[in-house]
Amino acid sequence: KMTLPLALVALISAFGSSFQYGYNVSVINSPAPYMQEFYNRTYLDRTGVPMDSGFQTLLWSLTVSMFPLGGLFGSLMVWPMVNNCGRKGTLLINNLFSIAAAVLMGTSELAKTFEVIILSRVVMGIFAGLASNVVPMFLGEMSPKNLRGAIGVVPQLFITIGILAAQILGLSSILGNAEGWPVLLGLTGIPSLLQLLTLPFFPESPRYLLIQKGNEEQARRALQRLRGREDVDDEIQEMYQEDRSEKEEGQFSVLSLFTFRGLRWQLISIIVMMAGQQLSGVNGVFYYADRIFESAGVQSSSIQYVTVSIGAINVVMTLLAVFIVESLGRRILLLAGFLLCSASCAILTLALNLQTTVSWMSYLSIVCVIAYIIGHAIGPSPIPAVMITEMFLQSSRPAAFMVGGSVHWLSNFTVGLVFLYMEAGLGPYSFLIFCAICVATMLYIFFVVPETKNKTFMEINRIMAKRNKVEIQENKELKDSYPLGKQEEKKALSSSE
Repeated sequence: KMTLPLALVALISAFGSSFQYGYNVSVINSPAPYMQEFYNRTYLDRTGVPMDSGFQTLLWSLTVSMFPLGGLFGSLMVWPMVNNCGRKGTLLINNLFSIAAAVLMGTSELAKTFEVIILSRVVMGIFAGLASNVVPMFLGEMSPKNLRGAIGVVPQLFITIGILAAQILGLSSILGNAEGWPVLLGLTGIPSLLQLLTLPFFPESPRYLLIQKGNEEQARRALQRLRGREDVDDEIQEMYQEDRSEKEEGQFSVLSLFTFRGLRWQLISIIVMMAGQQLSGVNGVFYYADRIFESAGVQSSSIQYVTVSIGAINVVMTLLAVFIVESLGRRILLLAGFLLCSASCAILTLALNLQTTVSWMSYLSIVCVIAYIIGHAIGPSPIPAVMITEMFLQSSRPAAFMVGGSVHWLSNFTVGLVFLYMEAGLGPYSFLIFCAICVATMLYIFFVVPETKNKTFMEINRIMAKRNKVEIQENKELKDSYPLGKQEEKKALSSSE
């Protein structure tokens, strides 16, 4: 059942970390013209000549793209940090990045320096790269198997809430104006500060404590607090069983993850899901949304409110995923989500091509955008991170998140870089590429990815072992995994430990 400590730890870690990832994804969209004006003014003050438009475009592209690039760096730090500092420790250290970046961005206008903003976007990216991997791992390891999916979707829910918060605060009547934008950028430090003050009172991941630190006492205490009951022997046993099955391999590095046959399909699956999640064009659709609404005759002054309402739909649908992921399962949500996205992209291509000749087509394209966002929010956005937690055991999970996270941010960066050129060259047909990627990802999931709901990590591992055609060394009774003659040695070992 859901206990208060478990709910609080999920909310605090998601609000302090995932929320800001979402917030910083969309925070610079509304105040962009004022920030560019600030870049221009600062440059003029320094050099006495106005900035030429090419240089301004370059600076702005850097401001936008440094965030996913930082995210990639952050993902590469996941493995060493979570293994050395623990999951909770990593989240706490990570807050320092966010607070530093928030202070720099908030004071950039006073300091009359725009380079600081670009630098802060990298630092914020590193923060988001760590957060987007560590929060799902931390929560996935803490949750009981029957709540793992629901709690695993919470980080994504907070990412969408962060996006929405930045859209609302970025309205021109609130902070999206010439005076307010430094405050808008600086606000991102507040959730981090709150997390820094509250998270230390909650336990570290019990799996990390037991399997990696070998501290059963602390792991048991953490579990008792999270489960709200004294008897946690079943889960402790299951962790020991997982620990035994992995003793031969030790901690996986990223390199050993790629060469180990027993994890081949898990690795391919997370790469496909993470790439599919970003390359399915979600950022392209969000980016295009404004123009689609403009062509449908929405007043340019009202477009910001339309964007907010799309952000709200995104939140509501992700919230729905929290409640249905345990009843419907992961596969259904992924398949339905990618199906809806691919259909929306296909129809959107048609609608955008015909909207000059057929008047109601522009309304159809609005419907497509909304359908696409609903599809992405119920499956492709939240589920892949849940699946990384579930498909890997303790020893390989940090390396798996590092790979999945790097693929996520690289794909994100690629779409941001390529989409403008794609759109210039292909126009509305660029959505057909996204459609093809959605279909390909969907087919892969249909044939390869198993349902993981309500299964322990060991049960999922057995399903994947069949797919990888490997044997698993594990048994509830230790004697089965040791040849008979060695039983005595094992007993001697365990008594001497």
